[in-house]
Parts: sequence; C-alpha cells; structure tokens
Amino acid sequence: MSGKTVNSAILLLIIGNAMALISDVFIKLLEPGAPVFQFAFLRCLITLGFLLPLAKQLDRNHLFSGLKIHAFRAHIHLAGILCMVIALGNLPLATANAVFYAAPILVMVLSVILFREKLTPLSVTAVFSGFAGIVLILRPVEFNWAAVAALAAAFALAINAVMVRQLPKQQSTVHKLFLNYLLILPAAGALAWWEGAPWDSGMLISAMGSALFILGYNITVLLAYRQVDANQVTSAEYTGLIWAVGIGWIWFGEVPDLWFLAGSLMIVVPLLLIGLQQRRRSPARGFNPAPEPEWRQGRGASLSGGKIQPVRECRE
Repeated sequence: MSGKTVNSAILLLIIGNAMALISDVFIKLLEPGAPVFQFAFLRCLITLGFLLPLAKQLDRNHLFSGLKIHAFRAHIHLAGILCMVIALGNLPLATANAVFYAAPILVMVLSVILFREKLTPLSVTAVFSGFAGIVLILRPVEFNWAAVAALAAAFALAINAVMVRQLPKQQSTVHKLFLNYLLILPAAGALAWWEGAPWDSGMLISAMGSALFILGYNITVLLAYRQVDANQVTSAEYTGLIWAVGIGWIWFGEVPDLWFLAGSLMIVVPLLLIGLQQRRRSPARGFNPAPEPEWRQGRGASLSGGKIQPVRECRE
C-alpha cells in the first residue's frame, strides 16, 4: 500500500477513515459529564508529543512564518475539537459524522464569500442538496445543542480548510501541524484550568487513543494523496460514513433510519458526482502519468471548481 497507484491510494483512504472512526469511538466512550476542556488539552498535548520525532522537518529559519494565520486556525481548530466532542457524546455516531461531511459543501460557500470563486451548476446543486440533507438528518423536532455543535464542528473544518491557502507554501505538513498544536496549548490549558475538573487518569487513555488513531488517519491521507491526484481517489473518503454506520450499529446499537439514509445520500452523492466530473477531466497519475498544466503550477487549486479536498483538519 504505497499509495503510488489509484487502487492502493483508495485502500489507504478506506483504512484511514476506519482509523478516524476509531478515534471518534474513543471520544464517544467518554463518561457522561467528562471534562471536555481537559480532554481537548490532553489530546492536543499528546498529538504534539507524537509529532516531536518529526521535528527535523521544521524550517527553523522561518519557524513562525504566517504566525497570525496559524494562530487563527489553531483556535478555530480547538473550537472544532470541543464541538466535535459534544456532538459525538450526544448524537449517534453516524449522525454526527454525516453532519461533519457537510464541511466540503461549506468550503464551497466560504470560497465564494472570501475569494469570489464561481460555483459550477453541479456545485450549486451540491450546496442546496447538502443543506437539505442536513435538515433531513437532524430534523427540526430533534434539533438541540448537540446538533448545533455538530454543525459548528463542520464549520470549523471548512474554515480551516479554506485558510490553508493563506499559509506559507514552503512549510511542510509537519511544520503546519506542529505550529497548530503548539499554538493551541495555551488556550486549551487555560480552559482546562478554568474548568477545574479533578484529574482523570482514564481521560489520558481516551485522549491518547483518539490522538493516535487520528494521526494514523493523517499518515494514510499523506501517503494516498502524495502521488495520486486527489480527484481520482477522494470519493474513498466517504467510506467513513459507512464505517460510522457499521460501528454505530454493532457497537452502540444505533440503527440508522430512512431519514438518515436519505439525508446522507443528499450530502454525499452530489460531492461524488463532482469528483467524477473532475476525474473525467484529469487522468489518474497512478495509471497514466501526465504533466501538471501550467495554469495550475502557479496558484492554489480551486476550492469550489469541482475538486473536493479532504477537510478533516479539526480531526488531526
């Protein structure tokens, strides 16, 4: 599973999304009333510890380049983690994940607002269908703070994805992640101190498990997208929803209803169609190598022009 072919990249993403769901399970297994801020602080601290062996990849001459953007994204990331913990603790696993998958749709909307990008007709369809799908899944009669938290987590994912464009392009992924978690720690630590919850050793195990498996997800994503065009394999990201349904059904006895299935299809199917449309335009590098067009070499890829990139950065 080198990620050098389309098939191996797809398999990596399927495995990676399963690991992301296991990370979610560690969160969902937290005791009711568990200190959320303490968990967020521990998970960020542990993740930073996991990144330390990769510190050689940091550009120490420009360690804090783009500090303002990094700091903004870090605190949005922290808010996203907190909202994700609340959502997973109070909603069925599959329902929470279905709402999280609205993030690519929100990326399209934000790219129009912030960067004046133009949406294709299919992208517009995806936006309206996606929001209608969210309404079907959550349903106004069941709308509560957990549902609001799930939507807020999706917004955090989308904002962080959009802001990637503003980060220094010469910085490696490890550099960006390292700064992200380093800048999170003061606010996360202050919130944990303000929370005043007694130390819970069980929380350490949950935080470590969640951090380890989400880091595993990120490694598979890096391997999968390193040598294969994203539009060729991104549809495999949506297998995460299948994992969520399966694990929720078997582990937590959460049986999905027709509202959930209909809403999920309304979110995922238009995004898959966008990916297929982009795939027809660009041959798979894993099978048919082709030089990158000159117009794409000098600028970042469009967020709304049909290419759906992974936006799970709050889950890093």
